[in-house]
Amino acid sequence: MSAKQNSNGDSKAKDEIVGVDDPAIPNVRGEEAHIAVGGFRLIERALLIIVALMTVGAAAIEIWSVYSNRTITLADILLMFLYTEVIGMVAVFYTGRGSPFVYPIFIAITALARLIVLQGKEMSPENIVFEAGAILLLALAAVVIVKAGKT
Repeated sequence: MSAKQNSNGDSKAKDEIVGVDDPAIPNVRGEEAHIAVGGFRLIERALLIIVALMTVGAAAIEIWSVYSNRTITLADILLMFLYTEVIGMVAVFYTGRGSPFVYPIFIAITALARLIVLQGKEMSPENIVFEAGAILLLALAAVVIVKAGKT
């Protein structure tokens, strides 16, 4: 079967309409759709590179701050984990390997844990329980997403 034949063996026109039968979604001709998708992918890649550069810059500023202060706090370490997870998320989006939806969940879990650690003694106990519940809910969501991706 040639590349221009569908599963029924019928020939496809070069400018076949791509889309669904929803009147709210305009039908786009094949070549135009490829150009549009390519443009969006290019924009996505450029923004991912910008996010990675900004994250590396923020990590460098944090490292310089730790060096200047000559002290390392738990907040600094947790912040570096956040930066590491953002870089990991960019790598997953850029390479297309893995589930890109899990990394924002990991970032949210780390951010909530950092918040609990930094404000633990000053926060009311019920707020700590709510944030711990949010971490548990996010962890369950990550497990569901990973399990769903394997099937």
